[in-house]
Amino acid sequence: MNIIRSRAYARAGLVGNPSDGYNGKTLSLILRNFRAKVVLYDWPEIEVLPSQEDHSRFRSARDLVHDVELHGYYGGIRLVKATIKRFVEFCDEQGIEIHDRCFSVRYESNIPRQVGLAGSSAIIVATLRGLMEFYGVEIAEQVQPSLALSVETHELGLSAGLQDRVIQVYDGLVFMDFSPERMQTQCALNCGEYERIDPQLLPPLYFAWGTDQSEPTEVFHNNLRYRFDHGEANVVDAMHGFAKLAEEAREALMNRDAETFANCIDRNFDLRRNICRLPSNQVAMVEAARSVGASAKFAGSGGAIVGTYRDDVMLRSLTMELASLGCRVANPVAF
Repeated sequence: MNIIRSRAYARAGLVGNPSDGYNGKTLSLILRNFRAKVVLYDWPEIEVLPSQEDHSRFRSARDLVHDVELHGYYGGIRLVKATIKRFVEFCDEQGIEIHDRCFSVRYESNIPRQVGLAGSSAIIVATLRGLMEFYGVEIAEQVQPSLALSVETHELGLSAGLQDRVIQVYDGLVFMDFSPERMQTQCALNCGEYERIDPQLLPPLYFAWGTDQSEPTEVFHNNLRYRFDHGEANVVDAMHGFAKLAEEAREALMNRDAETFANCIDRNFDLRRNICRLPSNQVAMVEAARSVGASAKFAGSGGAIVGTYRDDVMLRSLTMELASLGCRVANPVAF
């Protein structure tokens, strides 16, 4: 039996997010600390198996309430099904012949859920990779993120940008340009311009995540999308500001200027706080990190933060401060 195993990893948006969905620019890093894995193999019929995230048994009604508060109503099985549907449609649209063998597919993920580490898109990208291998279909690397994004926006009606899918397809550290003059159409999908950067240029980084609070990414993005589309001036200006910070951060990396890079991270969060009402417990994570001298910003839409630190002494202080808030701290694994 031919068994296909594919993976995609968590990510941290370093600078520029959330401008990726608003013709901005971002710098993002893969986090190999956490992954989504898909296993796919020949089977008499198409079978999509649930994982531990799709459980529907609870010890009590209060246990169910707590689970929904932390993780929402949806597991990953809808993501797998939507990816299969969109993949088949894409192949039909592009005139790509696919065989008629059936398969069984299952997924698992240890990415902390709904804390802004891109767990949903990791399941989609991992599923897409498995399907490409199973059917022997090659899709251009630049197109894959846009196809993955269409699973969420077209199939599931969610608001999202390209950043997460780009870094999960490209891996490592990537600078992304979504400005109108850089966007291009490939396979009827909008694609940006993506530049791989050596992760060894990064100063010491940490990331941290909360274990008892979460909010679905679409809650944040739906509100911001509405305000942007209706021309709210401070939101439109902020998106230009995020993009400029991403450019500054890229240049700082190239110049090995850790101080400027850290400053870009801090300014990114401050700009975000100016346009959004952020959960106080998540703001407290950033403030705790800054209190020991580290830089800090949201890694995604909240619930996890990322930043730079100076040395091991600062990292220990940082770990203790965030532990008091119920947070875990780790160093990114990007290779």
